[in-house]
Amino acid sequence: MKVRERIEEQEFKILSTYAAKSREAVRDREEPLCDFRTAFQRDRDRIIHSKAFRRLKHKTQVYISPGDHYRMRMTHSLEVAQISRTIARGLRLNEDLTEAIALGHDVGHTPFGHAGEYSLRELIGHYNHNEQSLRVVEHLERNGQGLNLTAEVRDGILNHTGDNIPFTLEGSIVRRGDRIAYLCHDYDDGIRAGMLKPTDLPPVVSRVLGSDPSTMITVMVADIITESEDKNEIIMSARVKAAMDEFRTFMFGKIYHSAELEPDRKKAKYIIRKLFEYYISNPGSLPQEYLEREERWGLQTVVIDYIAGLTDLYAIKQFEKLFIPATWGVPK
Repeated sequence: MKVRERIEEQEFKILSTYAAKSREAVRDREEPLCDFRTAFQRDRDRIIHSKAFRRLKHKTQVYISPGDHYRMRMTHSLEVAQISRTIARGLRLNEDLTEAIALGHDVGHTPFGHAGEYSLRELIGHYNHNEQSLRVVEHLERNGQGLNLTAEVRDGILNHTGDNIPFTLEGSIVRRGDRIAYLCHDYDDGIRAGMLKPTDLPPVVSRVLGSDPSTMITVMVADIITESEDKNEIIMSARVKAAMDEFRTFMFGKIYHSAELEPDRKKAKYIIRKLFEYYISNPGSLPQEYLEREERWGLQTVVIDYIAGLTDLYAIKQFEKLFIPATWGVPK
């Protein structure tokens, strides 16, 4: 028996009846099976080795061009994976599927965090990072061939946010894990940046969740495991969910929509807008691999693909190269 087959057998013996099973995973394009890794393990590995995932280490989570100790998109994704795997293990669901979804959920994020996302949305009328994440893994990676991920992982990536619920419980875990991660870790970064103090929290939040980020995560994770055990849905108790919702409202007011960060958000949106206008008017300046896709997807789509894939610093450098005059040396 191959290693993969042994793992697949163990899933049926150990995991919950509600868990997604690797043996039943479906791909759009059939391919030879690996002797050692299950389908979901291969998906996780493909995401980790993708260019889009590597770029996340230079993409903003909340703060534009932050210091070394602040979260970036890659650290956020790793933290979502850790939180989500803990929940999955507690519920005897598929950890490999959960991890793959968590690691891939933000690969379509723009530079400058949600400021970049909102800027593209204003420019073209519709842009959502979860849809772009799906586009990245389906069409843009591997020189346009995509990663050929399983339907379970692609569904979880697409539906980690938005109105639709993933069709696997593992995908629903990542929806919860993503929110837990960004609230607690952006709160932690807000304290480090001097924008927040634990005493600023609404009373219901500190009373139910605590005021330390680690404690908050523990309370919410434990609540999900306790409330969801032996159920075909991922839920929270009314008490903890109400506190979490209040925490989210607090974070939007104090951090995500804060006046203090608005100047940097405006600058970021301006950079995105000017790059978009430039490449639409000068498509020949795009890298060759994007020009080759124009006939299939149209100019606007390939420009969006290019800009969305930029890291924060590279977007700033491109803006400087295109719009800021070079500094000339002073003659001696």
